[in-house]
Amino acid sequence: MELHIKRLTPTARMPVRATENASCFDVHADMEGTILPGERMLVKTGLAVAVPPGFEVQVRSRSGLALKHGVATLNSPGTVDADYRGEVGVILMNHGREPFVFKQGERVAQIGVYRVEMCPAVEVTELEPTARGAGGFGHTGR
Repeated sequence: MELHIKRLTPTARMPVRATENASCFDVHADMEGTILPGERMLVKTGLAVAVPPGFEVQVRSRSGLALKHGVATLNSPGTVDADYRGEVGVILMNHGREPFVFKQGERVAQIGVYRVEMCPAVEVTELEPTARGAGGFGHTGR
């Protein structure tokens, strides 16, 4: 399987794996900008992808940006569907205390390819019970 990638601008950088066995590709900003504390920004990558049917590309945070700057992808993981052919964008959120300044070409996120099970949604009147039931949102304690 291959992930087909198209550069939409001459300045867009191809995604790269930081190491041979990295599960994701690092993606780069195709713009520069500043994200103030508490703010978010759609960062352009200048790339479009052709995801094979039955798969999705997930856009994820880079751990170094999260740890060092408090910057993470807001809707992590973001999804690029198999039928989308527009530009891949990264919604970055600055949870830190300082403005986050980035330059064109800097790594801002990572993308991975993941299998998706395509199944129909079927309405039913009852769901099979489980021991947990409807317990959620911290019901098991700390």
